[in-house]
Amino acid sequence: MLHWQGPSIVLYIKLECLIVPSIPSLQSCWNLFKSMWKKISKSIRNLLCLQPNCLLHRNEVLNETLHGAHRNEVLNETLRGANLDVNWVSSHVCLEESKPCMCNHSNLESVENDIAIEHNVGATGSFAHAVINMIGMLIGLGQLSTPYALERGGWVSAFLLIGLGIICAYTSHLLGKCLDKNPKSRSFTDIGQHAFGTKGRVLAATFIYLEIFMALVSYTISLHDNLITVLSGMQIKVPRAKLSSSQLLTMMAVLIALPSVWLRNLSSISFISSAGILMSLLIFISVPCISIFGGVKPNHKIPVLQLHNIPAISGLYIFSYAGHIVFPNLYKEMKDPSRFTKVSIVSFTIVTALYTVLAFLGAKLFGPEVNSQITLSMPPHLLVTKIALWATVLTPMTKYALEIAPFSIQLEHNLPASMSSKLKMIIRGCVGSFLLLLILALALSVPYFQYVLSLTGSLVSIAICVIFPCAFHTKICWGQISKPLIILNLTLVAFGSLLGVFGTVSSSKLLVQSLRRRVHHLA
Repeated sequence: MLHWQGPSIVLYIKLECLIVPSIPSLQSCWNLFKSMWKKISKSIRNLLCLQPNCLLHRNEVLNETLHGAHRNEVLNETLRGANLDVNWVSSHVCLEESKPCMCNHSNLESVENDIAIEHNVGATGSFAHAVINMIGMLIGLGQLSTPYALERGGWVSAFLLIGLGIICAYTSHLLGKCLDKNPKSRSFTDIGQHAFGTKGRVLAATFIYLEIFMALVSYTISLHDNLITVLSGMQIKVPRAKLSSSQLLTMMAVLIALPSVWLRNLSSISFISSAGILMSLLIFISVPCISIFGGVKPNHKIPVLQLHNIPAISGLYIFSYAGHIVFPNLYKEMKDPSRFTKVSIVSFTIVTALYTVLAFLGAKLFGPEVNSQITLSMPPHLLVTKIALWATVLTPMTKYALEIAPFSIQLEHNLPASMSSKLKMIIRGCVGSFLLLLILALALSVPYFQYVLSLTGSLVSIAICVIFPCAFHTKICWGQISKPLIILNLTLVAFGSLLGVFGTVSSSKLLVQSLRRRVHHLA
């Protein structure tokens, strides 16, 4: 058997030609040489990825990674594909394809390291670009509830909002340090595996999917509440269907968004989701416009402190900073990852300042009557209110495809390789549609935005934003960090656990009480 070993192959050909110097043999040698050279060239091109179609594929992967940075499991899919390509190349460098490959695969790890290095070299994200992306990912559904949370907790609770912002900026920094320790790690779940093995990956993935699912339920509740406000007076009835007009309108809106979950092209999905960031900015700008142009005066008094409400509103505050599952992707896209800590500091400073201003402004404008969604407290006759309401309605419709994409991609990856791509697409689309309809059913059954959002923050987001990053960093860097830093990490783990437990219990009780009142009212 002949293996690709550079000059040794050429030497073998020259020796054969010298031994048998007849004309027919020379012709045979030349043909053999050309054949081998073609195979060697092909192997080199495959290994170095120099073929045009391979370059195109790699650019598509990088583009998908960039546009799909909102969901970290997409990068897992890319990494798995890269590893499969490495295995394929390593198994096909034998020149005699008809015989079993006896090549040494010990260099597989070095090839994977080269892939990681090449990724860092190919990353082009600037400091400003990373800051804009991180801010865009943090500002979202949580901004609707910060005025409500401040009013219920008192103005002293603003220190909790600011403190959680500082903690989340620190844990974002810890994720960057974890990625420094292992260049192969490309996602939140990869960090979990590096820290605690398979159990760490499974635990991280479970919480990620749970947060996505519960966040989409909250988005759909928000869609329902704002849609009936912006379309007040519209009556829709379906024979034999015991559904209100608001429920039917919500179902219609979700069904309009349903085809987006069938999209496989991540560029299309990210283009839809980018509209959601614009909607979030419109909502934020609309609140000060109410005070400036709408005639609403910020003259209400905010309570000092309402301690009994702190556990419940802590979930609303922590959800506002939920974005850590995609920070590893931002880190990998940076041209200079060493500046990631500065990106986190700048981004969280801006977002925390915006949330604090919005919370105080909303609470001062509407006082005790402030709704759990600030858009529902605005004067409905104003144009700026209508813009904010429509922005809140359209935001969930732009989120469904991108939020469900990680689960769908993971599902498609686990399907048998022998299955046709068309059948995989059908299964992927059907499962995504089922999940969206399940989310719709839950949102219509539990239409309590503030309690579901608070439960999501206390049960899931606190773990992803505070507990897991501190635990991962402590485990990965144990023995390499100082004792004060270990104590700080463990203290934050304990603080996050206590806040999560008390917040989960409080929001669960409030949710159950609201459901009981609803059942009693319907009865």
